[in-house]
Amino acid sequence: MDVFFQFVQQVVSGMAIGCVYALVALGFVLIYKATEVVNFAQGDLMMVGAFIAYTFIGILGLNFWLGAFLAVVCTAAFGYGLDRTVIRPIVGQPVFAIVMVTIGIGFIARAVVSMIPGWGVDTYTLETPFYQKTAELGTLILSQDHLAIIVATMLICAVMFGFFRYTRLGVAMQATSQNQLAAYYMGIPVKNVFSLIWAISAATACAAGILLAPIAFIHTNLGFIAIKAFPAAVLGGFGSIPGAVVGGLIIGVIESLAGFYLPEGFKDVAAYVVLLAVLVFKPEGLFGAVGRKKV
Repeated sequence: MDVFFQFVQQVVSGMAIGCVYALVALGFVLIYKATEVVNFAQGDLMMVGAFIAYTFIGILGLNFWLGAFLAVVCTAAFGYGLDRTVIRPIVGQPVFAIVMVTIGIGFIARAVVSMIPGWGVDTYTLETPFYQKTAELGTLILSQDHLAIIVATMLICAVMFGFFRYTRLGVAMQATSQNQLAAYYMGIPVKNVFSLIWAISAATACAAGILLAPIAFIHTNLGFIAIKAFPAAVLGGFGSIPGAVVGGLIIGVIESLAGFYLPEGFKDVAAYVVLLAVLVFKPEGLFGAVGRKKV
C-alpha cells in the first residue's frame, strides 16, 4: 500500500504543478486566439504579479485574500496598459516583429524588477493560509498548498467558462477571436476587446504566480516556468482553452512521476518526449482543430 500512496502523492504533486502550467498556458491561448500573437512575456507577467502580491502581503502586511485580489487587479491593469502602449502600435507588422517585442518585454520586466528596492534579485516566499500544512486522509498525507492550487485552478476555469459562455463581453471576445472583421462590423470595439483579453491573460498569470509562490518562491527568474507552460499549450492544441488545461496537467504529472521513478535528469526531458510523441500522431495537438488551406 505504501507504493500506492507514494504514487498518489506524486500524482497530486504533479497535478498541482500542472495546474500552474495550465494557467500560464491559458494566457498564451487567450491572447493567441484573439490576436494571433504569441506572447512570450506571459511567464514574466506571472513573475511581476507574484512580486506585486508579495508587496501587498509580505511588505505591507495586508490580509492574504485582499492582497491577492489587489495583485490580480494591478497585474490586469498592467496587461491592459501593455497592450495599449506597446502592442497596439505594432499591430499589422510581421508576426516575427511582434514576437520579438514580447520577448523584449520579458527582458525589460526582469531588469526593472531587479532594480526595484524591496524586490531586487533576492528570493522571497509568500505565506498562504495553507503554507506548510498537510491534509491527512488515513495514511495518505497531502500538502494543503498542492490541494489549494488544484481547487483554485478549478474555480478559475469555472469562472472563465461562465464568463465566456454567459456574459455579453465574453461572447463579444469569442466573436472577436473567431472573426475580427465581422465582429467590427457588428459594432464590437475590437481594439478594446484585445486590451481586455491582455488584462485577463495577465490576471490569470498573476493567479498562477501567487499559487506557485509557496512552492517555487518568488524571484526574477520565476517567469521561466513558461518554458514548460508553452509546450502544455502546444500539447493540448494551441488555440484550445480546454486543451491548455489538459496539456498542463499531463506535463505536470509526467514530470512529477519521472522525477520520482526514473533516474536523475529524466524529469526535465520526460514531458518533451511525450509532447513529441503526441505531435507525431496528432500534429494539431490533443484538442486542436485541423487547419486546411486551399492553394
